Amino acid sequence: MAPSLLVFDLDGTLADSAPDLLATLDVILPRHGFAIDPDASLRNGIGHGARYLIEYALKQQEITVDAATLDMLFRDFLEYYEANISVGTRLYPGTLALLDRFAAAGWSLAVCTNKPERLSRLLLSDLGVAERFAAICGGDTFRHRKPDPAHLFDTIAAASGGRDNAVMVGDSRTDIDTARGAGIPFVGVTFGYTPVPMAELRPDLLLDSYDALSIEAGARLLASKAAADVVRAS
Repeated sequence: MAPSLLVFDLDGTLADSAPDLLATLDVILPRHGFAIDPDASLRNGIGHGARYLIEYALKQQEITVDAATLDMLFRDFLEYYEANISVGTRLYPGTLALLDRFAAAGWSLAVCTNKPERLSRLLLSDLGVAERFAAICGGDTFRHRKPDPAHLFDTIAAASGGRDNAVMVGDSRTDIDTARGAGIPFVGVTFGYTPVPMAELRPDLLLDSYDALSIEAGARLLASKAAADVVRAS
């Protein structure tokens, strides 16, 4: 049997990347004649990819642009962001200890994010944790992306894991919808980027801190899934 697998979202889950993503917006928008929006709610646009974040930021100012302008903003965003990807981004408190704890218990680790794979690998490398993951799968790794459950299924396969012994950790409705669609237990963190409080999304386990995610809790989630599968099969 494949080892148990913990699959993480990236932005807002493993790393607080908002400082660098929003700083990139602050550079790119004025470059193309748009105003900077200081509204802190822009963090809620993170997690769906850079193109969505740009559109979200413009819509907050009641601005809609054509496809060609959006493409140009998107290209400039990625170029600047890649060069400044880890200036202010940091792992959330307790992340390293969590990765150590589960790896020591024989769990494998993976990342399933809508961030482009190349940028995801670059960021995780800068943060010193890329080699800890058996698979790092971005929004462009496959033909589908979250919330399509196939993105999670393919990430699990890339990490040589099994669907019956995987748990997903995330911070948004996109993540929980992905996990629910895949029938995978979901751990929701309260410190990420979501306009809807994670508690209202009703994850299988709610975390205010990674210190609270124990090996025993992970095992209970897998046992609950196995029991539910038996009930459905009968």
